[in-house]
Amino acid sequence: MTLEQAITNWDGKSASDIKEIYQRHCGTDSFTASLIKSLAPGDLQIGASWLLKHYLENKNTLGSDQLSAIYQSLSALGHWQARLHILQCRPMMPIGKPETKTVESFLRSCLADSNKFIRAWAYNGFFELAMQSPEYRPETRQFFDMALRDEAPSVKARIRNIMQSSAYQKAFED
Repeated sequence: MTLEQAITNWDGKSASDIKEIYQRHCGTDSFTASLIKSLAPGDLQIGASWLLKHYLENKNTLGSDQLSAIYQSLSALGHWQARLHILQCRPMMPIGKPETKTVESFLRSCLADSNKFIRAWAYNGFFELAMQSPEYRPETRQFFDMALRDEAPSVKARIRNIMQSSAYQKAFED
């Protein structure tokens, strides 16, 4: 069974089943290419993005061409869970200079999402972007200040955790 067929057959809920799909397919040469291709619009986005996140959490890395392909697919991510998974991958996916504006645009759209998990991780994404591209630090600080006044408690908690990190302290504190 191909990876695409396995994702299609997955019920979208069972963690043990998706982990089994990962174990069965992660060692194949076409694994990451199939995942990236599956981020295109369609029914595979949730499973493919979860598998990609799991792949990266297991200390695997992606090449610059693969990262570029993922970043070019951001506007096609239609399901909130797929967007969330990719947002959660951001710390493990360096941004090439050509993709910076694409990632920025995606993060901005996520800040306006009705889903508070998406918004919380979008703030985290701006933090990661600002760590890599210092020109985003003033705006990120403004986003955080506004969010601490206006956002849902769970989003505020995510931002406070970021602000308490040593990376934030080092980069953002005067």
